[in-house]
Amino acid sequence: MTQGIATTAALQISQLFIARSWRGLFLVMLVSLHLAAMWGTEDFWARGLMLAHFGLFILWQPFMRGEHRLTSAQVAAIAAIALGTLYFLNWWLLALWVSVLAGIVGGKVFLFQAPWLRRFYLVVLLYLVSLLLIWIVPKTFIRVPLPNEVELLAQYGLPVLFLVMVAIPAETDSAETPQVVDFFYAAMIVLLLIALALGSFAFMTVGNIDYVMALSYSMLIIAGVLLLLSFAWNPRAGFSGLSVYFSRYLLSIGLPFERWLYFLAELSQLETKPERFMKEACVGLARLPWVSGGFWHTAGESGDFGKVSKNSVEFTNQEIHLRVFTKLPLSPSLVWHFQLLGQLLGEFYVAKQREQKLQQQTYVQAVHETGARMTHDVKNLLQSLNVLCAAAERDAAPDAGGELSSLMRRELPAITQRLQQTLDKLQKPDASNGRFIKADTWWEGLQRGYAGRGVEFSREGLGESVMLPKELFDSAGDNLLQNALRKRRLDESVAIRATFRCNDTIEFSVCDSGAPVAAEVLRGLMRGPVPSETGFGIGLYQTSRLAEISGFSLQLRENDQGRVCFSLRGEVRRGARG
Repeated sequence: MTQGIATTAALQISQLFIARSWRGLFLVMLVSLHLAAMWGTEDFWARGLMLAHFGLFILWQPFMRGEHRLTSAQVAAIAAIALGTLYFLNWWLLALWVSVLAGIVGGKVFLFQAPWLRRFYLVVLLYLVSLLLIWIVPKTFIRVPLPNEVELLAQYGLPVLFLVMVAIPAETDSAETPQVVDFFYAAMIVLLLIALALGSFAFMTVGNIDYVMALSYSMLIIAGVLLLLSFAWNPRAGFSGLSVYFSRYLLSIGLPFERWLYFLAELSQLETKPERFMKEACVGLARLPWVSGGFWHTAGESGDFGKVSKNSVEFTNQEIHLRVFTKLPLSPSLVWHFQLLGQLLGEFYVAKQREQKLQQQTYVQAVHETGARMTHDVKNLLQSLNVLCAAAERDAAPDAGGELSSLMRRELPAITQRLQQTLDKLQKPDASNGRFIKADTWWEGLQRGYAGRGVEFSREGLGESVMLPKELFDSAGDNLLQNALRKRRLDESVAIRATFRCNDTIEFSVCDSGAPVAAEVLRGLMRGPVPSETGFGIGLYQTSRLAEISGFSLQLRENDQGRVCFSLRGEVRRGARG
């Protein structure tokens, strides 16, 4: 335990020392490289200096953080490189190593915002390129003695750059932690250095000229080519350059963005339901070559597609969460592509939700407009019924009795009252209507209204002082029982049972033994208009809205073959006055 704490403390101290004195370690690394190159690869001490140079490079390297724990394969690779440096070092390997080191440094130069830190790495890049072209390349495959001036420049002129590095003010940059390397710039610099070396060799062989002149020719030609490429990259003559085509290429690496956009647009026209649109879009996403599977979830539903893999990328916004599994680790360009794709999919999904809400609002508005047009007709019917009621009340003689007269005296006032309430709502809709009715009175009226129609009524608990929202329970009773009776018209064996419980909570349920609600209807039932064999479910939708306003909830409690139950539940209210 104590030894582990001591080891951790030592590692933290060493990391802090490297972070604060990284420039000194970097200069020592360059000095050891310079001395090894001057002494030659055959010298034993030069190989020892290269081994020390490689160890300092491991401390400075920008690929792994200091707290990273090495694997056995990484340790074996470091050991192999160290042994190779000791026993197999030659000018070819040294040239390759300096080229790679120059590429790493060049890949870091353009990532810094601090000006002095950028200048420091530019001087380092100048030193490495000069050392490679002036000293190492001539020793590799050009067996021609260099002029004395060139050798003196390499031996005593290049170390002056170390003094320039020391003189540059120390400056920190946010990009220094963690360190990063631009692979594109690094590869370009390595390739340019290889082109310089091979071009110089070609000029010496074909033109029979010395190395310095051949190197000058190669540098001039490569500079001219780079100048032409810079003009072609971003021309100013009014037409697009290579940068546009390169950006278009990056936007289509592994992901045909235009094709995906066309697919979503076509699916948006074919599918109107948000959840179904999301499901089909994710299934289409699995057809991309780099996608193996994934899963998604929204506020209402969730789903998965394809197969799970160890590589994944996620997208989350306020409406959807999408996680896609990929066959291979994604590059930064593809991660950026996926973020655009996920954002686009989220926008389409939100648009579908808005479209559904707008459709529901339009439907409800049409219902209200239709009700307004029916107001005059209901008023005429109400006037006629009032005349009938008055005549029935005047005709109270004993000989005028009979079953029909008794039925008219009992039912006509109830019909008149219901039509009056409907007319009031059509003329002045008020969702917060606060009229209440006693539970016993409402239950007796419901039984009386559906007597002789094959409905079994059952009650549990006493509700003498319990008050019910009259409009809500009238609407629930009529809609639920009428829906069940429609099933009976299609199948006479359907049994209907209405239950009213009035204990700690109020619950009114209607169960039947008919067919269950279809899955495509169930998704939007009581949320908005849904197509069905007998209408659009607007009655249940309005009853559900009334239940929410009154503090109740209307739910489909069971939906199995032979057992379909709707239930209206809420808290008990005692002593409310209508």
